[in-house]
Amino acid sequence: MNRSAFVFYVSILIVHLSVQSASAPEAMTASCNTFTQIYPVAPSEAIPSPDIRNSHHDFSGASWSGNQICRPCHVPHNAITTVPNSPLWSHQLSTASYTVYSSSTLDAQTNQPLGTTKLCLSCHDGTVAVENHAGQTNGTRFTSWGKVGTDLSDDHPVSFVYNTALSTSDGELYDPSTTLSGLGGTIEDDLLDNGRVECSTCHDPHISRNTQGCSGCHNAHGGFGMTGRTLSLRIDNAGSAFCLTCHKK
Repeated sequence: MNRSAFVFYVSILIVHLSVQSASAPEAMTASCNTFTQIYPVAPSEAIPSPDIRNSHHDFSGASWSGNQICRPCHVPHNAITTVPNSPLWSHQLSTASYTVYSSSTLDAQTNQPLGTTKLCLSCHDGTVAVENHAGQTNGTRFTSWGKVGTDLSDDHPVSFVYNTALSTSDGELYDPSTTLSGLGGTIEDDLLDNGRVECSTCHDPHISRNTQGCSGCHNAHGGFGMTGRTLSLRIDNAGSAFCLTCHKK
């Protein structure tokens, strides 16, 4: 095929694709809105950017991360598979035993941390060095600010099944199979990890509500200088809006 013929056929193909795209805007919209099935938001709120940069979990400026954003948590090869369905996990897992939340008013059955909660605690319980990732096990830096510890008795319960049966017996929870999350899907579809409430029900480290760069997380003076603890919330909790997604009061 000579050059002129080649250019002609390429031009025809470009026109065809342009017409096809214009005639199927719903397909383009569906593609562009893929993240709306991952990052739930209140109806009146714009979807937070799924961008870890400038978030609490942006470690690109840390020497212990090798100045990498993804590597402290994820690795493309030889991932840790102890936790089922974990996302190519890189960080050494904790072997700690936890004191879990308990209350006479709690109808759910709590367990030792499972799923994504187990992944989060590999840094946040403070027993494993933050640089223990990608095969390294002799780190010396441990979480201080953001440390949850191994006593979870004063934290929102996690690793429990949240289903229609629980909402019925409790009476003060919405049915997760029919109640919208704020994303457009249900609580069950958008917020639960294999039907359970886990850390990832409320938090996503890949979401950043920070629009102020360094000052969005750090103060120039005083203590560790950290400002807010809510930048990774899936839904803005102003007015307890996120809490009221699941709780009736």
